[in-house]
Amino acid sequence: QVQLVESGGGLVQAGGSLRLSCAASGRTFSAYAMGWFRQAPGKDREFVATIGWTGGITNYAHSVEGRFTISRDNAQNTVYLQMNSLKPEDTAVYYCAGSNSRLGSRYSWNYVHWGQGTQVTVSS
Repeated sequence: QVQLVESGGGLVQAGGSLRLSCAASGRTFSAYAMGWFRQAPGKDREFVATIGWTGGITNYAHSVEGRFTISRDNAQNTVYLQMNSLKPEDTAVYYCAGSNSRLGSRYSWNYVHWGQGTQVTVSS
């Protein structure tokens, strides 16, 4: 059974930073792409970032490009999301997602495993 467990969320002031982690277990982590999505209250879940199986290819939502960095450590079965210059509009529950493909995707339907989410709140 695949498990994805996020951590690192919290409350931060605008302009601050947080680093989210997602620990994976239950399958060969290094063989698949991973992604981060988020959902703000009253809004649909949206794509944030994705990383391919080797970590060499990444893709970001326009709203976070230049501020967020996705990375992975296949030896530790962990994917990270470094979030800098945070804005109040970044407030959401952040979800880690695992694909069944080696290539990353912006689309949630390409992901088959999901974590429980971690809350990120950015105060103004």
